[in-house]
Amino acid sequence: MSKKLSALILLLALVLSACRGETPAATATPAPTDTPPPPTSSLTPPPQVTETSATPVTDTPAARPTNDPNCTNKASFVADVTIPDNTVINAGETFTKTWRISNTGTCIWANDYVLTYYSENRMGAQDVPLGLTYPGQTLDISVQLTAPTSPGTYRGNFVIKNPQGLIISIDEDSRLWLIIKVENTAAPTSAATVTAGPSPTAGASPTTAAGVTPPAGSGAGTASCSFTTDVFKLTDAIAAINAYRAQNNLPAYTVNTLLVRAAQRHANDMACNNFFTHTGTDGSTPQTRVADTGYAASSVSENVYGSNPPLDGAGVINWWKTDTTDPRHNQNLLSTTYTEIGVGYAFYNGYGYYVLVLAKP
Repeated sequence: MSKKLSALILLLALVLSACRGETPAATATPAPTDTPPPPTSSLTPPPQVTETSATPVTDTPAARPTNDPNCTNKASFVADVTIPDNTVINAGETFTKTWRISNTGTCIWANDYVLTYYSENRMGAQDVPLGLTYPGQTLDISVQLTAPTSPGTYRGNFVIKNPQGLIISIDEDSRLWLIIKVENTAAPTSAATVTAGPSPTAGASPTTAAGVTPPAGSGAGTASCSFTTDVFKLTDAIAAINAYRAQNNLPAYTVNTLLVRAAQRHANDMACNNFFTHTGTDGSTPQTRVADTGYAASSVSENVYGSNPPLDGAGVINWWKTDTTDPRHNQNLLSTTYTEIGVGYAFYNGYGYYVLVLAKP
């Protein structure tokens, strides 16, 4: 081979090598890592929510509206819901006194208003915060008390103070009071449910009289069931009777505690033995039941009633007023013969039983 041919072959080999160049390595998807790539400038990461950013839900009651600085504090007595004046309480007995009052001012009461002891016999009373009460509403205020250990008549006076510690006005006075008669042995509830004199319109929860022993004498022991009595129904009935008499220009009947005993005894007997007549289960009559109390009567009469569901006090008086089957019911309500009355009420097994005893000394 000539030198020219060898040089030509060498030159051609160099040209071919330059045209091929390097073969690039194969590209691959990078292996995933634990750290994500940073966001681009066009993306905003979402805000993080932590546990402290949520507002917890609570059961906090709504706050009382703020009283106007110029609002007035006034109240009015509505009723003795429990323990009317002159109720007989066993010496050393613990009991609950409840008054019903109306907010007649313009201030809203709440627990910064307090019923507190004022004078005479404290009977172990502690301060009682009032419940939320708007103007025009009524409120039952209860205080737990303990009767003195010595027999006698005792009175305790209480007042309501506003948040500034000032005593608020209640009617023409500023006091709520109770008067009890303390005895060494428990007296029958029926002898203490109603007091003589005008009776206020009242509202109450039933006052339990379970196990009350009837007065001594004929018929004793006939009321052995766990009946209850209701101060509201008793006072409401008396108020309705005397309002009806006033409408007819007649004087009010006076409530006599001995007649109350006779009436309650028969109401208890009817409740426990489920009957609606004037003759007791032991054969007693209105006249003998009144005589058993020691009341010396020149004349006696009686109205009875029972129903399920029970009527309220005004309802039973209206029933007697409008009863055409026995007009003597209405005649007794408007009598000019009788001057004193006693009302009894007993509830048992869904039925309410009323007894009205009328008498003249």
